[in-house]
Amino acid sequence: MTETGGIKEHIVCPFCGCLCDDIALTVAGNKITENKNGCSISQAKFLNHHDDRLEMEQSLEDLVKKAAEILVNSKRLLVYGLSSTENDAHREAYKIAEEVGGVVDNTSSVCHGPTVLGSQESGEAIAALAEVRHRADLVLYWGSNPQFAHPRHMSRYTRADGLYIKDGKKDRKIWVFDVRKTISAGVADRFIKINPGSDLEVISALRALARGKILDVAEVGGVSVSELSELVEIMKATKYGVLFFGLGLTQSKGRHRNIDAAIRLIQDLNHYTKWSMMPMRGHYNVAGANKTSTWQTGYPYAVDYARGYPRYQPGEYTAVDMLVRGEPDAVLNIAADPAAHFPKEAVRHLSKIPVINIDPKRNMTSLLAKVNIQSAIAGIECDGAATRMDGLPLYLKKVVNPQQGVLPDRDVLRMIYDEVRRLKK
Repeated sequence: MTETGGIKEHIVCPFCGCLCDDIALTVAGNKITENKNGCSISQAKFLNHHDDRLEMEQSLEDLVKKAAEILVNSKRLLVYGLSSTENDAHREAYKIAEEVGGVVDNTSSVCHGPTVLGSQESGEAIAALAEVRHRADLVLYWGSNPQFAHPRHMSRYTRADGLYIKDGKKDRKIWVFDVRKTISAGVADRFIKINPGSDLEVISALRALARGKILDVAEVGGVSVSELSELVEIMKATKYGVLFFGLGLTQSKGRHRNIDAAIRLIQDLNHYTKWSMMPMRGHYNVAGANKTSTWQTGYPYAVDYARGYPRYQPGEYTAVDMLVRGEPDAVLNIAADPAAHFPKEAVRHLSKIPVINIDPKRNMTSLLAKVNIQSAIAGIECDGAATRMDGLPLYLKKVVNPQQGVLPDRDVLRMIYDEVRRLKK
């Protein structure tokens, strides 16, 4: 096997928070020709990694100088993204934000930011995915559709056989709580339909019932109290339970209060048996972005360096809120696509200011960016480290070489940082 040919095994897939580490790739002539074990999305990412690449209108050196000039002249810079790149790139982005007194935020502010806030309020009852596979006999998915967003999550962890769960299909029960019957609900053992926006009420009712309280209503959130009582008794009697939750819980009415209540429900259940919970993180390294931000700044996201030291305030220093208020006069976007996902008012301001976009692929943000820099795809064209949804760091391997002159995000950001330092002298 050479660097650019042969069969490469134990490859980590850089798509979703599962970071599946059993991918086997066949490489011939610096091209990936086969992906074994990967889901359909993994297949597309590896086999088509060379398609739709971002075009650079000037040399990398000229684009770096242009980007650095924008950053140096900025009075209120927003650095955003980081969830689809590796950890070393994060470090360089934080250095740039600190150097120019800007704000750095990652994509968790529009997905699992409430999870972080809930954990800060009530703690974190997390487990390893391997522990789930080997021990959990009851699994709850709340506001999450893993069959669609994390295609191998069920087959690898909650429907798979384990050390103590000999038959993952018979010895383990899966429940889905959601506002509609999803694909995942269709393959689960039980589907509990709740009214939209009623997550906090339903979780609070479960907590009350777990504590032996009597509810003087017939139903809560569209679920009868008798059914809720039955669910609680099963949850208390299980040997090992796990609650997986997604954006249906974090981004619905209640937001971080939903997560706070869910954590406290797990704590209540731990008086009777063993329970843990875990967020279904979307982008493959959004959990890593929270970790590295905390290591570097002391805070997980929404960090402002305007006063020369890091300050933390979700709602004030988060990307969408800042753009809607019209605060940033420049944006450094790394491995994200805010133009495709942010609300209209935020994108409207984004289109009025200079945007530096660093990404391997063309996207909506690249259409309005003033500076576009193509970078190597982490986990395919360069190595690095990423953090799985359960907090486990995994090493991303380089599989093929990038195009001539295309560098990893970390190297591009390092060049920009060095140029910013030079211009400020």
